[in-house]
Amino acid sequence: METPRLTAERIREYLAQGKRFDGRKPEDFREISIEGNVSNKAEGSARVRLGKTEVIVGIKMGVAEPYPDSPNKGNLMVTAELLPLSSPRFESGPPRFPAVELGRLVDRAIRESKFIDFEKLCIKEGEKVWSVFIDIYSINDDGNLVDAAGIAAVAALKWTKMPKYDEKEGKVIYDEPTDKKIPLAKDIPICITAHKIDGTIIVDPTLEEEDVSEAKITIGATPDGVISSMQKGSPAELSIEEVHEILDLTEKIRKKVFLKIEKFLE
Repeated sequence: METPRLTAERIREYLAQGKRFDGRKPEDFREISIEGNVSNKAEGSARVRLGKTEVIVGIKMGVAEPYPDSPNKGNLMVTAELLPLSSPRFESGPPRFPAVELGRLVDRAIRESKFIDFEKLCIKEGEKVWSVFIDIYSINDDGNLVDAAGIAAVAALKWTKMPKYDEKEGKVIYDEPTDKKIPLAKDIPICITAHKIDGTIIVDPTLEEEDVSEAKITIGATPDGVISSMQKGSPAELSIEEVHEILDLTEKIRKKVFLKIEKFLE
């Protein structure tokens, strides 16, 4: 079910006046809440609510062979499942493009930021390493699942406790968690997605605003502005000036978002 044309026109009219339906300014994020350890089957987990948008992320750890091009580094796999319960737009079955894109965006932001120290996840070079599996589940989609999932992923990683590994038997003992945490960098990567609507740049769109969006860019970076990933979506063009505007805007917003989530992660 797409956003009605009349609603889309009203969104554009409001943005032309620097306003949004929910009273926010173009650069404002909705309220963020984070709840940790919501799953007793995962090594780490987090539930993030961004306005009415809600996602759950679980972290599972396993032991496997390293990839051939990184024999001394652990593995990372990020998958996303857009559940039908979260939106009538999602269907059961194999992952479709939105789910694949969501997983890849979160994967790239975490992987390229070097947030996880993969070398410290090596058990025996060329033979056995820890694998980190990040599973993303949508619970309610009211827009901006990517940024919500990115926040939930880093929060879940922060709370993850590695299970015991029996080297003699060569197996993971999942019912014996340790106090050892995944080796993480101090600065966390945060995804901020900017959207262009009739020449106005906004962040944290609702679902209706996403429907009206002409172009979007998701930028993964640390709070101090070190960019690790950037991906443009949608077919509309962005001028060089608009890209510079987005970079400046998201840098300011990222610091504010970090302050909002930092209190939950302490």
